[in-house]
Amino acid sequence: MTGRRFDPRRLLVGLLEPMDPILLVLVSLLLGYAFVLMASASPVRMESQMINTGVAVGVMWVAARMPVQRILATAVPLYLVGVLLLIAVALFGETSKGAQRWLNVGISRIQPSEIMKIAVPLMLAWYFQQREGAIGARDFVVAFVLLLVPVGLIVKQPDLGTALLVAAAGFFVLFFAGLSWKLIAPVALAAIVGIGSIVGFGDRICQPEVDWVVLHGYQKNRVCTLLDPSSDPLGKGFHIIQSTIAIGSGGMAGKGWRDGTQTHLAFIPERHTDFIFAVLGEEFGFVGACLLVFLYIALIARGFIIAMAAPTLASRLLAGAVSMIFFTYAFVNMGMVSGILPVVGVPLPFVSYGGTALVTLCLGLGILMSVQRARFLTQK
Repeated sequence: MTGRRFDPRRLLVGLLEPMDPILLVLVSLLLGYAFVLMASASPVRMESQMINTGVAVGVMWVAARMPVQRILATAVPLYLVGVLLLIAVALFGETSKGAQRWLNVGISRIQPSEIMKIAVPLMLAWYFQQREGAIGARDFVVAFVLLLVPVGLIVKQPDLGTALLVAAAGFFVLFFAGLSWKLIAPVALAAIVGIGSIVGFGDRICQPEVDWVVLHGYQKNRVCTLLDPSSDPLGKGFHIIQSTIAIGSGGMAGKGWRDGTQTHLAFIPERHTDFIFAVLGEEFGFVGACLLVFLYIALIARGFIIAMAAPTLASRLLAGAVSMIFFTYAFVNMGMVSGILPVVGVPLPFVSYGGTALVTLCLGLGILMSVQRARFLTQK
C-alpha cells in the first residue's frame, strides 16, 4: 500500500482556502506596520506581541472557516454571557487606576467589555434576521434596549472609550437595518449643538466649580484639556502636547526608523499602545501616515464590498457593522493622538500593542471572511 506524499503546497492552499486574499494582504501589511513600530517604540514587547498576533490570527482563521449561520447561532449565548460578566464586574470586579473593569477568573484577569464589541452587533444582526420582512418601529426599540444594557454597564465602570466603540458597533447595525433619518437627525443636531457650545463657551464651563452632570470629573478634564492643552502642560495636557509635537516634527518623510527623539527620550506617553500613531508620525512622517490611512481605507472598502454582496440580511448587517468598527477605531485613535478628539483610550487597530483588542479585531476580520466565503459557496 502506497501512502500519499506530503505536499506542502496543498497544505498551504488548504490553510489559506477560507481566507479572503485581499483582506489577508491588507491585515498582513498592517501587522507588518505594527512590528516595525513596536521594534522602535518598545523592543522588549516584541516577543509578547508576536504571541498575541499568533493567537489573533488563529482566531481569525477559525472564524473564517465557520459558516455564517453557525456564527449567528452563538449570538444569544455570547450576548447573555457578556452581560452577566459585566454585572459580575460591577459586583465583584477588580479596580485599577480608578476604574472597575476587570474580573479575576483565577488563572487570569479578563475585561468582559471587550466581548461586547462583537457580541452586540452579532446579537442585533441575529435579532433583525428573525424579524426579516416585518421590521417595524417596535423592533428598533427592542434593539435599542439590547444595545443600551451593555453600554450602560460599561459606562458605569467607567470606560468611556469601550462604551463608545460598543455603542457605535450597535448603532451601525441599526442604521444598516433601516433606522430612519428622522430619528438620527435630531440626535446628530443635538450633538452638533452640544459640541459647539463646549467649544464656544469652553472657558466658562471648564471652570472647576462647574459640574458636568452626565460626565465623570476625569472625563470633563479630558474634554477641557483638548480645548486648551496649555492650561496644564505638565499634567492633563502632557499627552496631547507631546503627541502633536512628535507628529509635527516628523515633517514629510519623518526622522527615520528608531531616530525619533520624542519617542526615544520617552516624551510620548503610552507610545507602544494608544499613542503609537505619534511614533509613526515622528519616524515616518506624513508619507508613512498617509500609507497607513490608505490601508485602513482599503480594508474598510473591502468590507463594504463584501457586505453589499452578502447573501442574507444578517450577514450584510454584520459585515457592514464590522467594517465600520474598523473605521471607528482608526478615526478615534488618530483623532485623539492628533489633538482633535479627547483622549479616550482606543487603540490603533492591528497596530497598537495588546492582545484583547487584536483578538477582537481579528475575530471581526474572520467574520468578514466567513461572509465572503458563504457568498462564494452559494455561487458554486
